[in-house]
Amino acid sequence: MVSRPVAISVAVNNPASNKKVALIAGPTASGKSALAIALAENADGVVINADASQVYRDLRVLSARPDTADEARVPHHLFGYRDGAAACSAAQWAADAGAAIDAAHREGHLPILVGGTGLYLRTLLEGIAPVPEIDAAVRAEVRAMPVADAHQALTREDPAAAARLAPADTTRVARALEVVRSTGRTLADWQATRSGGIGGSIELHPLILLPERAELVARCDARLVEMFDHGGVEEVAALLARTDLPSDAPVRRAIGVPEIAAMLAGALTREAALAAAQLATRRYAKRQYTWFRHQPPADWPRISQVPKDNLKQYFNINP
Repeated sequence: MVSRPVAISVAVNNPASNKKVALIAGPTASGKSALAIALAENADGVVINADASQVYRDLRVLSARPDTADEARVPHHLFGYRDGAAACSAAQWAADAGAAIDAAHREGHLPILVGGTGLYLRTLLEGIAPVPEIDAAVRAEVRAMPVADAHQALTREDPAAAARLAPADTTRVARALEVVRSTGRTLADWQATRSGGIGGSIELHPLILLPERAELVARCDARLVEMFDHGGVEEVAALLARTDLPSDAPVRRAIGVPEIAAMLAGALTREAALAAAQLATRRYAKRQYTWFRHQPPADWPRISQVPKDNLKQYFNINP
């Protein structure tokens, strides 16, 4: 699933707090999960998922969730805990993550957030805009519009949003248009006021993994081969067999699902489906790489490789 969040832009760290939280972020296939497990073993931690695809139980393989052996090494939370038939919003995830973080602190463990969904992280740390519930009639009308018509309407009603969003970005164009039509205020106006973030009440220890680009591309390609060969195809077949899964469910748009679905329908060969999924993954990784390189606060460390020893010191986490 692709996210295009805006920058994490407010102060999100309280060094005076005794509630330490580690954060490992970066593009897909950068090695975040392995590092999180190693840190958890080293620092009595629990790993908390911050990836929008990995919340769904339907996609262990294609979302690159930790396998059962890795999950047995240290406690894991919010991995595969949502059914694919229901979308998981950033606000819903942030509430669940906040509860998991509080539970870890009560039990004396270090919470370790790990993932590549910037919108999830921003919502958790900074809070969420108090956009009222959208009028059902407005939503139905907007969602029924062809994206070109919706973008043209958005150009008239919220020019700044129309200029910022790609004309073919169906989801975000519809969201911006339904908000301005239902509330009389633009989405940007609502987003200027946020509430509920935990950033000011924790001591955050972030680390962003940014491997060399060529290495990252090679990892992405190799991982897709593994996914196709070891369960990804069967996973999509099971997903498509579900009769209760809405056609617009986010899980259906996860990278690898449309490509394998086309292969199973006979529209693509296995080689073509694999190549298409690899290309989609590389493009996604590139967007994530750019975002994590430039958008989080400048004092969040960005590294290409992590030493295997002294991880607590590397994260500047003292007892």
